[in-house]
This record gives sequence, structure tokens and C-alpha cells, in this order.
Amino acid sequence: MTDIEDYMQRLGRQARQASREIAKASTAQKNKALNSIAEAIDANRGQLMQANEQDMLAGKEKGLDAALLDRLELNTARIDNMIEGLRQVATLDDPVGAISDLKYRPSGIQVGKMRVPLGVIGIIYESRPNVTCEAASLCLKSGNATILRGGSEAIHSNQAIAACIKTGLEKAGLNEHVVQVLDRPDRDAVGLLITMPEFVDVIIPRGGKGLIARISADAKVPVIKHLDGNCHVYIDDKANLEKAIPIVINAKTQRYGTCCTLESLLVAEHIAAEVLPALCGQLLEKGVELRGCENTRALVEGVNPASEEDWGTEYLAPILSIKIVADVDAAISHTNLYSSQHTESIVTEDYSRAQQFLREVDSSSVMINASTRFADGFEYGLGAEIGISTDKLHARGPVGLEGLTSQKYIVLGDGHIRQ
Repeated sequence: MTDIEDYMQRLGRQARQASREIAKASTAQKNKALNSIAEAIDANRGQLMQANEQDMLAGKEKGLDAALLDRLELNTARIDNMIEGLRQVATLDDPVGAISDLKYRPSGIQVGKMRVPLGVIGIIYESRPNVTCEAASLCLKSGNATILRGGSEAIHSNQAIAACIKTGLEKAGLNEHVVQVLDRPDRDAVGLLITMPEFVDVIIPRGGKGLIARISADAKVPVIKHLDGNCHVYIDDKANLEKAIPIVINAKTQRYGTCCTLESLLVAEHIAAEVLPALCGQLLEKGVELRGCENTRALVEGVNPASEEDWGTEYLAPILSIKIVADVDAAISHTNLYSSQHTESIVTEDYSRAQQFLREVDSSSVMINASTRFADGFEYGLGAEIGISTDKLHARGPVGLEGLTSQKYIVLGDGHIRQ
């Protein structure tokens, strides 16, 4: 066995044992750990900033682009956000042990469901060291142990955060192995982590499409993931344009690099001439490159031709594809064909069409008269999220505390026997 294999096996064994202990921990004990981690991070700001500076200098020497360096940086505001996030998670309801759907059966027994932790969660992510804190807090509160593998570019920052997490766990009297952060950048560690079903119950990858595709293909344990976010807004011919234009502008330009940013706009043909010139004018003023169908280009100057590839592309940039469609049926067909099943929205005042869109669009979040930028765990009232799932099994949409648990059936009897 190689050194890295021995290391990962040890982490796996420690995580499995810790998962049994954290599953039994009280809500008060878990909350104490979260608040103690927040206190440790606050007290060790200097060490965190020093460690991050090492990573930033190394990143610049390696030629990381400005966007990656921005995600890598820890500053005062981001450390404040980490602390606030920990304290917010501590205030959330504990899902573990919650009983639902308890009903009497004709036999006299009661049957219901109880929320239970998943066990050991492996999380693989890139660049952003604050993910270390977010992931640890959600796994801890939901009663799971976790093994975290951050990007090699954030190795010093992640270890500094890991030291604060260890301090918080110890103060709460919890096993320090409830949260384990890999202390080495070996790429082989990822391949081992995703192929240890005896120790790991689920993998959550957070990063680029290439990373997630590789993990999904190679993993021997279940994966909660989404590959990309090709999100749509459809402006129906029964739309209120005073709502439609701000929704589209916000969905596209509020932030360009998120998975819930608008990438494809669909417009009903009967309203296209009325809405597109003004809407496209505002988008062009904001520096958004527009790529449209022939009908769109005939209505608006400055729109580049859209290719077949554009309809299925997540740009993560100030680029938007636009297509004029016949009606809501055509919009739904186009969306289901090209969407990544992340988030779609219809703008309409017609109740029947809105309900049809909700029923027939096959995505993890479907909206009426709202910006796709709301597809976020915090905005959904989950407190925080570990990621967004476009899968259909177990968890779908933003994955918060409840998404990091499963359910088991419970039966309550009083000497009942089956006849």
C-alpha cells in the first residue's frame, strides 16, 4: 500500500467512527461546536490572513487568472461572512431525529419517518477556502462526519481553517475527526476518496464541469452534483413587461459567474417586437453580448447570430442567447431539450400557462415571475447550502441541512403482532 493509500484509509476509518459519534450528539453540543469554531476563526484572523497570503503569492507565481485569485482570497469581509455563516447554521432547526407522517394503520401500529444523517460525506472543491467552513458547518449540524478535499491552490488557507474547526470540536467535546481536511495536494487522493464505499456514503463535488464529470464517471459511491447551469427565462405574450424587463436584467447581470445566472432568453413571438428592442438595449448598455435567432436579429441591431451550440451553453459571462418561440408549448419544449435542469422561469399573468410551465418543465427549480438568481439555499430559507443538485434521486435543487439527511421508517407498537 502506498503512502497516500494508507493516509486515505486512515482518514476513512476515522471518519466512519466519528460519524457514529456525531450522529448521537445533541443539538446543543453541535451548536456549541459551531459557535466555538466561529470564536476560533475570529481569534485567529491573523493566522488565517497569513496562510492565505502564502496561497495568493503561490497562485500569482503559477499564473492563476484574476477570477481564480478573487475566489482564493480571504479578506476581512469574507472572514466575517464565515463567522456569520457558522452562527446562522447554529440557529437553524436540527433535522436529525425529526419524525413526520406518523399515522395509525388498521392493524393498530403507527408508521412514520425519522430524519437521520447520511453518515460520511466526502466533499471535493476548488479555490474558495470559505467552502471549507461552509461544508464543515452543514455536515456537523446535520450529524454527518466529513472528509474535505480543497484545491491545492488553497492548501495553507484550508489548513488554517481546519485548525480552528478542530479547536471548536474539542471545546464541544466532539471527536476531532468529525471534520477532516486533507493536508496534502496529491491528485490521487481524489480518486481514492470517491472509491471507498466502506468509509464514504456520498460524494459532493463543487467546481468546474470537468471536475464534476470526472468524479461522476469514476465514483463508486453516490454523487450529489450538477454539471452546469444553463438557465432560461421565458417571456410569455401574457407577461407584464414592467415585471419582465427587470426580471431578465437581474437574472443576467446581477452576477455573471453563478450557476443560477440566466443564459438563454425565450420570447413569445406575439410580444417580441414590443419587448425585445427596449430589453436588448438595456442589456447592450450593460456590456452583454447578445446572440440571437434570425427573427431576433431582424428586430434588434447589434445581435450576433446564435449557433446550435449556443442554446445549450452555460456562459458564466456577459453573453446571452435569445430565441423567439411560438408559444408556451414551444418554450417548454426548447427548455427541456437544451436546459441543464437547473433553474427556469416564466413571466406571465396567465394562471393556466404558469401552472403548465411549473408542471412540465423538468428542472430542479421552476419559477413564476421571478429572477433565476433566487435559486440559492439562503434565499430558499435553508440557511445555507452545500451545493445545488440537478439529480432526481435523494436531493434536488439547493441542498441544505435536510438534503444532508435521509429518512428511515419507524413503527410504534404496543405488543402488536401480525395476523
